[in-house]
Amino acid sequence: MTIFTVDSDNHITAFGSPEEAAAATVTPFDSFRTEKELAELISQWPAERLVATWNSLPGVEPVQGFKSSKTAASRIWKRLRRLGEAAKPKSDTKPKRDEKGAKVAPAKGKATKKASAAKSAPKAKKAAKAEEAAGPREGSKTAQVVAMLQRKNGATLEEIMDKMGWQKHTVRGFMAGAMKKAGYTVESFKSDKGERTYRINP
Repeated sequence: MTIFTVDSDNHITAFGSPEEAAAATVTPFDSFRTEKELAELISQWPAERLVATWNSLPGVEPVQGFKSSKTAASRIWKRLRRLGEAAKPKSDTKPKRDEKGAKVAPAKGKATKKASAAKSAPKAKKAAKAEEAAGPREGSKTAQVVAMLQRKNGATLEEIMDKMGWQKHTVRGFMAGAMKKAGYTVESFKSDKGERTYRINP
């Protein structure tokens, strides 16, 4: 079943599996598989983000706002399903993209890259490797999370959510994607209080 991810820049990408999504994404992201999950995800979003997400989809009429997040979820979901169906007959590897960089890959397709970064992908990989060697950039979100996870008892899911202003999906995606790509081994366990906790293994 297709899994969709939406990053902090409001770009939506489709992947064939959660593992594929985590392996291809280096920035925090939220994910959803159904219209219901999408509706729950965006229910707390500000109106500006709902509009930005819709307007970033290829071939849509730009809007100024939505009556509610439920309306936005319904329209975004219908558009994603339509784009997914349109993409299947043409190719099962290349995503649909527009000039804004929004894209929707078919369910069985490979992970996609942003249109604006496609040509410079090799350079981006070199930069990522250099950053890994030097550690996360000071003050970056990765650096903040790493500092929390390096504490003796690590950090709970709730602590990370509060500190970073993220949702559960975002934290899990960050641990599986960005932290792994940065070369960190993150241990996930339940504390004595039964709270989901993350810690970096030395």
